[in-house]
Amino acid sequence: MPTSAPDILLEVKGLSAGYGKIGVLHNVALSIATGEAVALLGPNGAGKTTLLKAISGLIGRGGEVRFAGRDMAGAGPREAVAAGLAHVVEGHRVFTQLSVFDNLLLAGYGMAKTERRRQVDEALAFFPEIAEKRHDRAGSLSGGQQQMLAVAQGLVRRPRLLMLDEPSAGLSPVLVDRVLAATRRLRQDGTAILLVEQLIEKALATVDRVYALARGTIVLEARADEPKLPERLERAYFGQDAHAPLEA
Repeated sequence: MPTSAPDILLEVKGLSAGYGKIGVLHNVALSIATGEAVALLGPNGAGKTTLLKAISGLIGRGGEVRFAGRDMAGAGPREAVAAGLAHVVEGHRVFTQLSVFDNLLLAGYGMAKTERRRQVDEALAFFPEIAEKRHDRAGSLSGGQQQMLAVAQGLVRRPRLLMLDEPSAGLSPVLVDRVLAATRRLRQDGTAILLVEQLIEKALATVDRVYALARGTIVLEARADEPKLPERLERAYFGQDAHAPLEA
């Protein structure tokens, strides 16, 4: 799915970021269209989590980030969420002592009461397994169910873009499939997706396009259905395949 200017929801140009004096990302550029699903792939330590944190304002960054036509310079997580950008961090972090329902109410903090309840119900509708446990403590859920809850938290504000960092981490294959199936349903409902995932085959079955990140830079861009893409990704990770632009 090529992105044209009117369709671009997220546009990143010349982004650099790191931690203190340690640079992690260098001159990163990517774009995501409205309603598009994109995977960000790469080896461990490539900078994938850092890139998501930089986009959502969790860490400082250089370069340009534009979301829904708005310059996000200086914007932190609160402003990103208000603009319609939700970031589900790695590790299905939920409030384990609170109920499923209360976790979701907290995700909608600041919304009008009636709207917040409606959005919580809509978020739960994507995950029947945890909807049945809405009054149970989040800590009593399985790892996969906690991951579903973390994704549902990101949906309460009806984001235009949902960024998911390793949603399959620590899950059984069955639960991975359930979480990714929910991601596909979200995309069909109009939510754009930026997915960081180590399970390449499952990621490619979920998204339209792929960016590969290695050594803090984008080393490949391609359609998810491109022939022999896994082999090209492996070569790109190790510097044996030049950056390949998306073909029309």
